[in-house]
Amino acid sequence: MGQTSQAAESAPDTAPTTAGSTAELPGRALAGYLHSSFANGSGYTRMADVPDSWDIVNLSFGEPTSPTSGDIRFELCPQAECPEVESEEEFKSAIEAKQAAGKKVLISIGGANGQVRLETEAARDAFVDSVGSIIDTYGLDGLDIDFEGNSLALDEGDTDFKNPTSPVIVNLISAVETLAEKYGDDFVLTMAPETFFVQLGHQFYGSGEWGGQDARAGAYLPVIHALRDRLTLLHVQNYNSGPIMGLDGKQHTMGTAEFPIAMTDMLLAGFPVAGDEDAVFEPLRPDQVAIGLPASTNAGNGHISPTEVTRTLDCLTKGTDCGSYEPHGTWPDMRGLMSWSINWDEFNDREFSRNFDAYGD
Repeated sequence: MGQTSQAAESAPDTAPTTAGSTAELPGRALAGYLHSSFANGSGYTRMADVPDSWDIVNLSFGEPTSPTSGDIRFELCPQAECPEVESEEEFKSAIEAKQAAGKKVLISIGGANGQVRLETEAARDAFVDSVGSIIDTYGLDGLDIDFEGNSLALDEGDTDFKNPTSPVIVNLISAVETLAEKYGDDFVLTMAPETFFVQLGHQFYGSGEWGGQDARAGAYLPVIHALRDRLTLLHVQNYNSGPIMGLDGKQHTMGTAEFPIAMTDMLLAGFPVAGDEDAVFEPLRPDQVAIGLPASTNAGNGHISPTEVTRTLDCLTKGTDCGSYEPHGTWPDMRGLMSWSINWDEFNDREFSRNFDAYGD
Protein backbone atom coordinates (compact mmCIF):
# COMPACT_ATOMS: atom_id res chain seq x y z
CA MET A 1 0.00 0.00 0.00
CA GLY A 2 1.26 3.48 -0.55
CA GLN A 3 0.67 7.04 -1.46
CA THR A 4 0.40 6.56 -5.19
CA SER A 5 -1.97 3.56 -5.25
CA GLN A 6 -3.35 1.99 -3.39
CA ALA A 7 -20.72 -9.31 11.06
CA ALA A 8 -20.39 -12.84 11.26
CA GLU A 9 -22.09 -15.33 13.54
CA SER A 10 -22.88 -13.75 16.87
CA ALA A 11 -19.69 -12.45 18.43
CA PRO A 12 -19.10 -10.69 21.75
CA ASP A 13 -18.98 -6.88 21.77
CA THR A 14 -15.41 -7.01 22.98
CA ALA A 15 -12.87 -9.77 22.79
CA PRO A 16 -11.74 -11.46 25.99
CA THR A 17 -8.57 -10.10 27.51
CA THR A 18 -5.69 -12.37 26.54
CA ALA A 19 -1.92 -12.09 26.66
CA GLY A 20 -0.60 -9.97 23.82
CA SER A 21 -3.89 -8.28 23.02
CA THR A 22 -5.18 -6.50 26.09
CA ALA A 23 -6.43 -3.47 24.17
CA GLU A 24 -10.21 -3.69 23.93
CA LEU A 25 -11.55 -4.11 20.42
CA PRO A 26 -14.92 -5.25 19.13
CA GLY A 27 -15.17 -8.99 18.54
CA ARG A 28 -15.48 -8.08 14.86
CA ALA A 29 -13.28 -5.12 14.01
CA LEU A 30 -12.54 -3.04 10.95
CA ALA A 31 -9.15 -1.35 10.53
CA GLY A 32 -8.36 1.23 7.88
CA TYR A 33 -5.67 3.64 6.74
CA LEU A 34 -6.37 7.37 6.72
CA HIS A 35 -4.36 9.45 4.23
CA SER A 36 -3.44 12.14 6.74
CA SER A 37 -0.09 13.32 5.39
CA PHE A 38 -0.56 13.23 1.62
CA ALA A 39 -2.96 13.49 -1.32
CA ASN A 40 -3.27 10.80 -3.99
CA GLY A 41 -6.52 11.36 -5.85
CA SER A 42 -8.84 9.68 -3.37
CA GLY A 43 -9.80 12.92 -1.65
CA TYR A 44 -8.93 14.17 1.82
CA THR A 45 -10.99 12.85 4.74
CA ARG A 46 -10.83 14.80 7.99
CA MET A 47 -10.38 12.78 11.15
CA ALA A 48 -13.72 14.09 12.46
CA ASP A 49 -15.43 12.75 9.31
CA VAL A 50 -14.11 9.18 9.57
CA PRO A 51 -17.24 6.99 9.78
CA ASP A 52 -17.91 5.03 12.97
CA SER A 53 -17.50 1.81 10.97
CA TRP A 54 -13.74 2.02 11.45
CA ASP A 55 -12.54 0.62 14.80
CA ILE A 56 -8.83 1.19 14.15
CA VAL A 57 -7.64 4.26 12.26
CA ASN A 58 -4.03 4.10 11.05
CA LEU A 59 -2.63 7.56 10.37
CA SER A 60 -0.66 7.32 7.13
CA PHE A 61 2.22 7.80 7.23
CA GLY A 62 5.07 8.49 9.57
CA GLU A 63 8.19 8.52 7.38
CA PRO A 64 11.93 8.69 8.13
CA THR A 65 14.15 11.68 7.42
CA SER A 66 16.35 9.20 5.53
CA PRO A 67 16.03 5.42 5.08
CA THR A 68 18.65 4.60 7.73
CA SER A 69 18.15 7.47 10.21
CA GLY A 70 15.39 5.89 12.27
CA ASP A 71 14.10 9.43 12.79
CA ILE A 72 10.38 9.29 11.99
CA ARG A 73 8.35 12.41 11.24
CA PHE A 74 4.62 12.94 10.80
CA GLU A 75 2.90 16.07 9.54
CA LEU A 76 -0.60 16.74 8.26
CA CYS A 77 -1.03 17.05 4.51
CA PRO A 78 0.04 20.53 3.28
CA GLN A 79 -2.92 22.75 2.51
CA ALA A 80 -1.65 23.24 -1.05
CA GLU A 81 -2.19 19.50 -1.61
CA CYS A 82 -5.20 19.05 0.67
CA PRO A 83 -7.29 22.25 0.77
CA GLU A 84 -9.72 20.66 3.23
CA VAL A 85 -7.06 19.71 5.78
CA GLU A 86 -7.97 20.57 9.36
CA SER A 87 -5.78 22.46 11.82
CA GLU A 88 -3.52 20.61 14.25
CA GLU A 89 -5.87 21.52 17.08
CA GLU A 90 -8.92 20.23 15.21
CA PHE A 91 -7.05 17.05 14.31
CA LYS A 92 -6.07 16.36 17.93
CA SER A 93 -9.60 17.09 19.16
CA ALA A 94 -11.04 14.71 16.58
CA ILE A 95 -8.64 11.98 17.70
CA GLU A 96 -9.81 12.44 21.28
CA ALA A 97 -13.43 12.21 20.16
CA LYS A 98 -12.76 8.99 18.28
CA GLN A 99 -11.04 7.50 21.32
CA ALA A 100 -13.92 8.58 23.56
CA ALA A 101 -16.17 6.60 21.20
CA GLY A 102 -14.02 3.50 21.70
CA LYS A 103 -11.90 3.75 18.56
CA LYS A 104 -8.13 3.20 18.39
CA VAL A 105 -5.93 5.67 16.51
CA LEU A 106 -2.39 4.59 15.59
CA ILE A 107 0.57 6.04 13.75
CA SER A 108 1.47 3.90 10.74
CA ILE A 109 5.15 3.88 9.91
CA GLY A 110 6.42 3.30 6.38
CA GLY A 111 4.20 2.82 3.37
CA ALA A 112 5.43 2.54 -0.19
CA ASN A 113 7.48 5.75 0.00
CA GLY A 114 8.77 5.41 3.56
CA GLN A 115 11.68 2.96 3.57
CA VAL A 116 12.90 2.32 7.13
CA ARG A 117 16.11 0.38 7.75
CA LEU A 118 17.24 0.29 11.38
CA GLU A 119 20.77 -0.83 10.60
CA THR A 120 22.35 0.50 13.80
CA GLU A 121 21.54 0.82 17.47
CA ALA A 122 21.59 4.60 17.01
CA ALA A 123 18.85 4.29 14.37
CA ARG A 124 16.91 2.01 16.70
CA ASP A 125 17.09 4.55 19.50
CA ALA A 126 16.10 7.39 17.17
CA PHE A 127 13.10 5.32 16.08
CA VAL A 128 11.99 4.78 19.67
CA ASP A 129 12.38 8.45 20.56
CA SER A 130 10.73 9.87 17.44
CA VAL A 131 7.82 7.42 17.32
CA GLY A 132 7.24 7.97 21.03
CA SER A 133 7.16 11.71 20.40
CA ILE A 134 4.49 11.30 17.70
CA ILE A 135 2.40 9.07 19.96
CA ASP A 136 2.67 11.58 22.79
CA THR A 137 2.01 14.64 20.62
CA TYR A 138 -1.25 13.26 19.25
CA GLY A 139 -2.25 11.09 22.21
CA LEU A 140 -2.28 7.94 20.08
CA ASP A 141 -3.07 4.39 21.11
CA GLY A 142 -0.12 2.70 19.48
CA LEU A 143 1.81 1.79 16.37
CA ASP A 144 1.23 0.15 13.01
CA ILE A 145 4.27 -1.25 11.20
CA ASP A 146 3.84 -0.98 7.45
CA PHE A 147 7.41 -1.58 6.30
CA GLU A 148 7.56 -2.24 2.56
CA GLY A 149 10.04 -2.32 -0.29
CA ASN A 150 13.60 -2.77 0.97
CA SER A 151 12.94 -1.96 4.62
CA LEU A 152 13.31 -5.56 5.78
CA ALA A 153 15.72 -8.10 4.34
CA LEU A 154 17.66 -10.99 5.82
CA ASP A 155 21.44 -11.03 5.77
CA GLU A 156 23.10 -14.00 4.15
CA GLY A 157 23.25 -16.88 6.62
CA ASP A 158 20.30 -15.63 8.67
CA THR A 159 18.17 -18.73 8.17
CA ASP A 160 16.41 -19.28 11.54
CA PHE A 161 13.32 -17.09 11.89
CA LYS A 162 13.17 -17.82 15.62
CA ASN A 163 16.69 -16.50 16.18
CA PRO A 164 17.31 -13.67 13.69
CA THR A 165 20.71 -12.03 13.38
CA SER A 166 20.14 -9.35 10.71
CA PRO A 167 20.46 -5.89 12.35
CA VAL A 168 17.41 -4.42 10.58
CA ILE A 169 15.31 -7.24 12.05
CA VAL A 170 16.87 -7.37 15.52
CA ASN A 171 16.76 -3.59 15.95
CA LEU A 172 13.13 -3.33 14.87
CA ILE A 173 12.10 -6.02 17.34
CA SER A 174 14.03 -4.27 20.11
CA ALA A 175 12.53 -0.87 19.24
CA VAL A 176 8.95 -2.14 19.30
CA GLU A 177 9.52 -4.01 22.54
CA THR A 178 10.86 -0.82 24.12
CA LEU A 179 7.83 1.17 22.98
CA ALA A 180 5.44 -1.52 24.19
CA GLU A 181 7.11 -1.56 27.59
CA LYS A 182 6.91 2.24 27.80
CA TYR A 183 3.17 2.43 27.06
CA GLY A 184 2.04 -0.70 28.89
CA ASP A 185 -0.82 -3.12 28.41
CA ASP A 186 -3.05 -0.71 26.50
CA PHE A 187 -0.48 -0.28 23.72
CA VAL A 188 -1.97 -1.33 20.38
CA LEU A 189 0.47 -2.98 17.96
CA THR A 190 -0.58 -3.85 14.42
CA MET A 191 1.36 -4.87 11.31
CA ALA A 192 0.53 -4.73 7.60
CA PRO A 193 3.15 -6.76 5.73
CA GLU A 194 2.85 -7.77 2.10
CA THR A 195 2.42 -11.47 1.26
CA PHE A 196 5.99 -11.51 -0.08
CA PHE A 197 7.29 -10.93 3.44
CA VAL A 198 5.05 -13.48 5.18
CA GLN A 199 3.31 -16.26 3.23
CA LEU A 200 6.06 -16.51 0.60
CA GLY A 201 8.23 -17.63 3.53
CA HIS A 202 6.47 -21.00 3.33
CA GLN A 203 8.38 -21.63 0.12
CA PHE A 204 11.41 -19.31 0.31
CA TYR A 205 13.14 -17.71 3.29
CA GLY A 206 15.75 -15.02 2.78
CA SER A 207 18.57 -15.72 0.34
CA GLY A 208 18.24 -19.43 1.08
CA GLU A 209 20.63 -22.08 2.24
CA TRP A 210 22.80 -21.67 -0.85
CA GLY A 211 22.13 -18.01 -1.56
CA GLY A 212 20.68 -16.44 -4.66
CA GLN A 213 17.10 -15.90 -3.52
CA ASP A 214 15.51 -12.53 -2.79
CA ALA A 215 16.67 -11.72 0.75
CA ARG A 216 13.33 -10.08 1.54
CA ALA A 217 11.33 -13.31 1.17
CA GLY A 218 9.61 -14.08 4.48
CA ALA A 219 11.54 -11.29 6.23
CA TYR A 220 8.59 -10.27 8.42
CA LEU A 221 8.33 -13.74 9.98
CA PRO A 222 11.01 -13.20 12.66
CA VAL A 223 9.40 -9.87 13.59
CA ILE A 224 5.92 -11.36 13.91
CA HIS A 225 7.24 -14.36 15.80
CA ALA A 226 9.27 -12.32 18.29
CA LEU A 227 6.41 -9.91 18.96
CA ARG A 228 3.47 -12.34 18.81
CA ASP A 229 2.81 -11.99 22.55
CA ARG A 230 2.55 -8.20 22.13
CA LEU A 231 0.75 -8.22 18.78
CA THR A 232 -2.79 -6.89 18.73
CA LEU A 233 -3.51 -7.45 15.06
CA LEU A 234 -1.77 -8.76 11.95
CA HIS A 235 -3.46 -7.74 8.72
CA VAL A 236 -1.41 -8.93 5.76
CA GLN A 237 -2.02 -7.06 2.51
CA ASN A 238 -3.89 -9.52 0.29
CA TYR A 239 -3.31 -7.24 -2.71
CA ASN A 240 -0.54 -6.03 -4.99
CA SER A 241 0.77 -9.60 -4.73
CA GLY A 242 2.18 -12.14 -7.10
CA PRO A 243 1.14 -15.81 -6.93
CA ILE A 244 1.78 -17.44 -3.54
CA MET A 245 1.85 -21.14 -2.70
CA GLY A 246 -0.69 -22.14 -0.05
CA LEU A 247 -0.83 -25.03 2.37
CA ASP A 248 -2.38 -27.13 -0.39
CA GLY A 249 0.83 -26.91 -2.41
CA LYS A 250 -0.90 -24.88 -5.14
CA GLN A 251 -0.15 -21.39 -6.36
CA HIS A 252 -2.92 -18.90 -5.56
CA THR A 253 -3.51 -15.67 -7.42
CA MET A 254 -5.55 -12.57 -6.64
CA GLY A 255 -9.03 -11.92 -7.95
CA THR A 256 -11.41 -14.13 -6.00
CA ALA A 257 -12.08 -15.13 -2.39
CA GLU A 258 -9.76 -18.13 -2.74
CA PHE A 259 -6.69 -15.89 -2.45
CA PRO A 260 -7.43 -14.25 0.94
CA ILE A 261 -8.91 -17.54 2.18
CA ALA A 262 -5.72 -19.46 1.38
CA MET A 263 -3.42 -16.70 2.65
CA THR A 264 -5.31 -16.26 5.93
CA ASP A 265 -5.55 -20.02 6.46
CA MET A 266 -1.76 -20.05 6.61
CA LEU A 267 -1.72 -17.55 9.49
CA LEU A 268 -4.42 -19.40 11.43
CA ALA A 269 -3.08 -22.92 10.86
CA GLY A 270 0.66 -22.20 10.85
CA PHE A 271 3.13 -23.39 8.21
CA PRO A 272 6.65 -24.77 7.74
CA VAL A 273 9.13 -22.07 6.77
CA ALA A 274 11.03 -22.74 3.55
CA GLY A 275 9.38 -26.16 3.50
CA ASP A 276 11.23 -27.25 6.66
CA GLU A 277 8.89 -29.31 8.86
CA ASP A 278 11.25 -28.65 11.79
CA ALA A 279 10.89 -24.87 11.40
CA VAL A 280 7.17 -24.18 11.77
CA PHE A 281 5.71 -20.70 12.06
CA GLU A 282 3.09 -21.37 14.72
CA PRO A 283 -0.48 -20.14 14.16
CA LEU A 284 -1.58 -16.81 15.53
CA ARG A 285 -4.66 -16.55 17.71
CA PRO A 286 -7.78 -15.88 15.60
CA ASP A 287 -8.41 -12.61 17.44
CA GLN A 288 -4.97 -11.42 16.26
CA VAL A 289 -5.80 -11.86 12.58
CA ALA A 290 -7.61 -9.60 10.12
CA ILE A 291 -7.72 -9.78 6.34
CA GLY A 292 -6.27 -6.85 4.39
CA LEU A 293 -8.12 -5.94 1.18
CA PRO A 294 -8.42 -2.90 -1.15
CA ALA A 295 -11.53 -0.80 -0.61
CA SER A 296 -12.05 -0.25 -4.34
CA THR A 297 -10.58 -1.00 -7.73
CA ASN A 298 -8.71 2.32 -7.47
CA ALA A 299 -7.00 1.34 -4.24
CA GLY A 300 -4.79 -1.48 -5.46
CA ASN A 301 -4.55 -4.65 -7.51
CA GLY A 302 -6.48 -7.57 -6.06
CA HIS A 303 -9.77 -5.86 -5.29
CA ILE A 304 -12.62 -8.34 -4.86
CA SER A 305 -16.34 -7.64 -4.86
CA PRO A 306 -18.40 -7.34 -1.66
CA THR A 307 -19.86 -10.78 -2.46
CA GLU A 308 -16.36 -12.28 -2.49
CA VAL A 309 -15.43 -10.44 0.71
CA THR A 310 -18.47 -11.93 2.41
CA ARG A 311 -17.59 -15.36 1.04
CA THR A 312 -14.09 -15.01 2.50
CA LEU A 313 -15.50 -14.24 5.95
CA ASP A 314 -18.11 -17.00 5.72
CA CYS A 315 -15.49 -19.58 4.82
CA LEU A 316 -13.01 -18.73 7.56
CA THR A 317 -15.47 -17.99 10.39
CA LYS A 318 -18.30 -20.41 9.53
CA GLY A 319 -16.72 -23.03 7.30
CA THR A 320 -19.22 -22.37 4.50
CA ASP A 321 -18.96 -21.33 0.84
CA CYS A 322 -15.22 -21.98 0.67
CA GLY A 323 -15.15 -22.86 -3.00
CA SER A 324 -12.14 -24.77 -4.28
CA TYR A 325 -9.93 -24.22 -1.24
CA GLU A 326 -10.43 -26.28 1.91
CA PRO A 327 -9.12 -24.42 4.99
CA HIS A 328 -7.51 -26.24 7.91
CA GLY A 329 -10.12 -25.14 10.43
CA THR A 330 -12.93 -22.74 11.19
CA TRP A 331 -12.24 -19.66 13.29
CA PRO A 332 -15.38 -17.83 14.47
CA ASP A 333 -13.20 -15.51 16.59
CA MET A 334 -11.15 -14.20 13.67
CA ARG A 335 -11.00 -10.45 14.24
CA GLY A 336 -12.17 -9.00 10.94
CA LEU A 337 -10.90 -6.91 8.04
CA MET A 338 -8.39 -4.20 7.22
CA SER A 339 -8.62 -1.98 4.18
CA TRP A 340 -6.49 0.32 2.14
CA SER A 341 -8.05 2.70 2.70
CA ILE A 342 -10.61 4.85 4.50
CA ASN A 343 -10.18 7.51 1.84
CA TRP A 344 -10.66 5.10 -1.07
CA ASP A 345 -13.72 3.69 0.70
CA GLU A 346 -15.17 7.20 0.93
CA PHE A 347 -14.34 7.72 -2.74
CA ASN A 348 -16.28 4.51 -3.52
CA ASP A 349 -19.41 5.49 -1.54
CA ARG A 350 -18.31 3.41 1.47
CA GLU A 351 -19.01 0.14 -0.29
CA PHE A 352 -16.37 -1.78 1.68
CA SER A 353 -17.27 -0.55 5.16
CA ARG A 354 -21.02 -0.75 4.53
CA ASN A 355 -20.65 -4.37 3.49
CA PHE A 356 -18.70 -5.15 6.67
CA ASP A 357 -21.25 -3.31 8.81
CA ALA A 358 -24.04 -5.36 7.29
CA TYR A 359 -22.25 -8.69 7.61
CA GLY A 360 -24.33 -11.03 9.75
CA ASP A 361 -27.29 -8.65 10.09
